[in-house]
Amino acid sequence: MEFTINVQPPEKIPATSFVLPVFADEPTPLTKRLDKLTQGKLTALLNEETDLDKAGSLHTYTTLPGLEAERVHVVSLGPRAKLDRRAWMKAVRAAAAALANGPGGTAVVPLAELEVPGTTLAERLRRLATTLEDATYRYEATKTTNGKKPRGAERIELPLSAPLAPDELAALEEGRAIAAGMARARELGNLPPNLCTPAKLAETALELGKAYELKVQVLEREDAERLGMGAFLAVAAGSKTPPKFIVAEYRGSGEKRGKRRPIVLIGKGITFDSGGICLKPAAQMDEMKFDMCGAAAVLGTLEAVARLKLPLDVVAIVPATENLPSGTATRPGDVVRTLAGRTVEILNTDAEGRLILCDALTYAQREYRPECLIDVATLTGAIVIALGKEATGLMSNDETLAQALLESGERAADPAWQLPLWEEYQEALKSNFADVANVSTDRAAGSITAACFLALFVEDVPWAHLDIAGTAWRSGEKKGATGRPVPLLVEFLLERAAARRHAD
Repeated sequence: MEFTINVQPPEKIPATSFVLPVFADEPTPLTKRLDKLTQGKLTALLNEETDLDKAGSLHTYTTLPGLEAERVHVVSLGPRAKLDRRAWMKAVRAAAAALANGPGGTAVVPLAELEVPGTTLAERLRRLATTLEDATYRYEATKTTNGKKPRGAERIELPLSAPLAPDELAALEEGRAIAAGMARARELGNLPPNLCTPAKLAETALELGKAYELKVQVLEREDAERLGMGAFLAVAAGSKTPPKFIVAEYRGSGEKRGKRRPIVLIGKGITFDSGGICLKPAAQMDEMKFDMCGAAAVLGTLEAVARLKLPLDVVAIVPATENLPSGTATRPGDVVRTLAGRTVEILNTDAEGRLILCDALTYAQREYRPECLIDVATLTGAIVIALGKEATGLMSNDETLAQALLESGERAADPAWQLPLWEEYQEALKSNFADVANVSTDRAAGSITAACFLALFVEDVPWAHLDIAGTAWRSGEKKGATGRPVPLLVEFLLERAAARRHAD
């Protein structure tokens, strides 16, 4: 997909498709001009629509006299007084879907220059590029009969009243890089578990290393045994598929390792989660292939960062394994020693994500002394009960880091919501036979107690936990990985990069 900035009035740009943003209660200057061109036909059609008060509602017209475009996609922004970032994004997503499923050719998309409270032009350009590109993603890896696919718009004309400033022009490429990272994450998430194995995740990291000159290290089972990763190995014990502990380093600062403290991203990489001996119900167990979406997200984020050549040092760590039952699988009641030396009583083998993450957290702190740690995991079903499918759960030991991530999520249209991480919740993790149990003694606050378990393995470093169990994939007719929270993470890193440039 190509993006072009065009300083002509939108209606004068030749195009196959035309996106017309409208308000429910007042015509925009563009709407007035188009209505004049169509001799009142546009207003007549809009007057027949009954859902324009709903932001994101879309109507496509193919017979508007006076306009060259084959299709005019009218997308509502809702009432003028209620225009905000979320209403604007609903319109953008609706337009992106229409263009991705329409004919090829050129599309005029006059959405960037709309004044949206609380946003900048650069932010709107970034979101447009990300959303338009992401809408074109199609999963095809294991299909042999795809049928006829829509071509989708190949060129996007963005009408603006003046040429872009350098940061605004850069925002377009940033948006495209985010979309590329999302596509990587979605593709890995959507692959079936017999193909997206721990070895596949390692292979992906090595491919990224070759493409972007990253340093990539893949630790094997024997390496984990030598290091003492007892929690990670306990999860891997039931599967014949070899686990992989993947470490990929991006050194954008240009300085030697140790000179700057990196930002470390840790992604849960359970490539299939049966629950182990504590077997899950059969219904929708196929969706447990998505239990590696945290790993996919951090790899996608690293790809976007490397593509943009951000002046940061970023490390992605992916503990990858399957969680399966067998004669060698970990039993409920087993006690294991973690890399940190703390012992854990495994009361539930289906609470495995926190086990592989705790060893990864310890490894990250010992090896890198990070500036901050962010783990990303499809960790708990409880977060879906609490927040549904819209917001990622966020828990942190550092309020400055938490606020930075929350604000990045809002700007990126990839929202998170903060939950408490109070000491009182730690009481639920007590064990009579080990230093700590891997699950709470009751079902209350399951997402928080899971994060409290992880917090035990974090020392004096800013850390945030993103529980993406509700946002990493969709079920039903549109089943598939979403690519979240790549936009949130890249937005956060863009802000860190901007601050670094200013400081230097």
